[in-house]
Amino acid sequence: MEKEIAKFSVNYLQILDENGACGEQPGLTQDQIKEIYESMVLARIFDERAIKLQREGRLGTYPPLRGQEAAQIASAYALNKNDWMVPAFREHASVILRGLPMEMILQYWGGDERGQKIPSGENDLTFAIPVGTQPLHAVGIALAMKIMGEKNASLVYFGDGATSEGDTSEAMNFAGVFNLPLVFVCENNQWAISVPRSRQTASQTIAQKAVAFGFEGIQVDGNDVFAVYSSTKNALEKARSGNGPTLIELFTYRMGDHTTADDASKYRKKSELDEWIKKDPIERLRKYMESKKLWSRDYEEKLLAKLGKKVGDAVKKYESVPAEEPGKIFEYVYAEMTENLKIQQKEVLDEAKS
Repeated sequence: MEKEIAKFSVNYLQILDENGACGEQPGLTQDQIKEIYESMVLARIFDERAIKLQREGRLGTYPPLRGQEAAQIASAYALNKNDWMVPAFREHASVILRGLPMEMILQYWGGDERGQKIPSGENDLTFAIPVGTQPLHAVGIALAMKIMGEKNASLVYFGDGATSEGDTSEAMNFAGVFNLPLVFVCENNQWAISVPRSRQTASQTIAQKAVAFGFEGIQVDGNDVFAVYSSTKNALEKARSGNGPTLIELFTYRMGDHTTADDASKYRKKSELDEWIKKDPIERLRKYMESKKLWSRDYEEKLLAKLGKKVGDAVKKYESVPAEEPGKIFEYVYAEMTENLKIQQKEVLDEAKS
């Protein structure tokens, strides 16, 4: 007997189509649109350079973000400075926009944990490598803000694969029960390493999962900067005003490999990638800007030169940082080192001297 799958209706938001044609954009000024575009281009240049560094043996395993620039930049752009952002491990564009120096991101992926020492005053957590653990951290932040009476919100990123993890479901359940000021942003890039979204869940959308937890879910064209910004801004305002959480499913695509240790050509068809390349978020916004006379070839050439230098300077800073002293890792486990850690540290330091 063929099973029947429950069907739920969720809103799908698109404002800017693949050809750059736009409905009513969400009140962004020309300068803001250019700022978003330039941030997306910077993220892609950074991404391309990081991949090259890894291939040259100058960086460790790295997770590319190509194709997800709009999902990350436009959503992070909607945050206020006092809001909290909780990334997964691919959100380089979001953390750059929020103020983490690029050289520190490279430092982290180069194997130096000092690259995740978040600057004072930046309300962001560190990259979360385990899949699906970070929504619980975002819940804790949101609960604390609610208890303290703060009118801020917490935003957490995760992928479609994380929705198959128990931690993510527990986080959404808790957020719904306690009506927390939290926005769940699922970057549905269609692949959890080599597992397609169709093998993650039998539900029609990820957005509809919010129904079971008692709050709103919306599916958004994740390659449309205006739709991403509008939906995130509305969800954040709703959260800050005490009206609870929202789940936003950003329907996008991971154009690159899962990480530089992966080869996506072994499990996905080239024709699928080719279709998504036509939906490139940067190209889409460029077409819109050109139609509004906000873009020109001269502007693009100068921008690429400026941002290329910016990334190049970050690489130089990253590679000029002196290596950490052996044994320092023991000092950051607890506020004060235990006797056992002191013994281990001494052993490491003695071995390094010999």
